[in-house]
Amino acid sequence: MFAASSAHRPSRARRAALVTTASAVLALAVGGCATEPDDGRVQVLASFYPLQYVTEQVGGDLVTVESLTPPGAEPHDLELSPAHARKVADADLVVYLSDFQPAVDEAVAAQAPEHVVDAADAAALEDGREEGHEGETAEEHAEHADEDEHDHGSLDPHFWLDPTRLAAVSEDVVAELSAVDPANADAYAARGAELVAGLTDLDAEYSSALQQCEGSVLVTSHEAFGYLAERYGLEQVGISGIDPEADPSPARLREVSDVVRENDVSTIYFETLASSKVTDTLASDLGVGTAVLDPLEGLTDPESDYRSVMLSNLESLRTGLGCA
Repeated sequence: MFAASSAHRPSRARRAALVTTASAVLALAVGGCATEPDDGRVQVLASFYPLQYVTEQVGGDLVTVESLTPPGAEPHDLELSPAHARKVADADLVVYLSDFQPAVDEAVAAQAPEHVVDAADAAALEDGREEGHEGETAEEHAEHADEDEHDHGSLDPHFWLDPTRLAAVSEDVVAELSAVDPANADAYAARGAELVAGLTDLDAEYSSALQQCEGSVLVTSHEAFGYLAERYGLEQVGISGIDPEADPSPARLREVSDVVRENDVSTIYFETLASSKVTDTLASDLGVGTAVLDPLEGLTDPESDYRSVMLSNLESLRTGLGCA
C-alpha cells in the first residue's frame, strides 16, 4: 500500500529559513561590492532564473543582472533580507513575476522602482488548476484549492516552459531597457530579436520531436508543466498541484495510479528542486520508471542555461513518451 510521506523532506519553514540564509549571504556579498565605482552598465534585478536569462540575453555586456533567488534555491519560498529588499529601489530595472514570490511583490510595492517589467503582463497566464480531481472528498478538494490559492491564486505561473511565452516577455524587457538606456536601444532590439529567433527555433524542435509519440499523458510530481503540455499536445497529470510543497491526498494518489494504468504510462517525472520520495514510491508501486523533468525555476548546474536544460527536458520527454 502506498502512503505519502514527507519525513525526509525539509518542512516549508525549514526551506524558507534556508533560502533566507542564502539570500542574506548573497546580500552581504553584494553589499561588500557596493562601494565599487559604477561601471556604466545598467543594473538589473531579476526575481528568479528564467527572467535573469531573458534579461542577460537581451542586455548582453551592457547590463549587469543579479537574481534575487540564489542558485539552487526554491523560488516559491524566497525571503528577502532588508538589504536585498532595498536593492529593489536602487536597481535601474526590476524584472519579476507578480503573484509568484510574495516577498518580491512586497519589495516592489514598498520600494516602487522607476522601471519594472512584470512578466505576467506579456505571458498570458492561464488557470493552473487541473480539472478532474473527482476522487477527492469535498474537504480534500477545498484543502487542495486553498494550497494553490495561497501561493499563486488560480493562475499557473510556469509560463517559461513554453518558449513562445518567454519570447513575448523578452519584448517587454527590450522596451524597458531601451527606456532606461535609450542610447543603446538599437542594440537591445537586435539582441532581443536574436533571442526571439532562438526561442522560435527551440519551439520548432519541441514541436517536431513530440509530433509522433506512443503516449501523450505527462505524469509529473507537481503541475508545473501545463503550458508545455498545452503547447505540444500533451495532457499533464500532476501528483501534486501547482504548489510543490503540497502533499497529495490518498484520493489523488489513487486517481493518478488509475491514469498510469489506463494509459500505459511508462515514466513518471520528478523535478530537481523538490524531494522525489512520493514519485519514487508511486512509480515503484506501479512498476514504472522515473525520470527528471526540470521546471527551470532555478539552475542547479552552473554550466547549463535555459536552452540546454530545455533540450535535456526534450530528450527526457522523447524517451519517456516513446517518441519516434
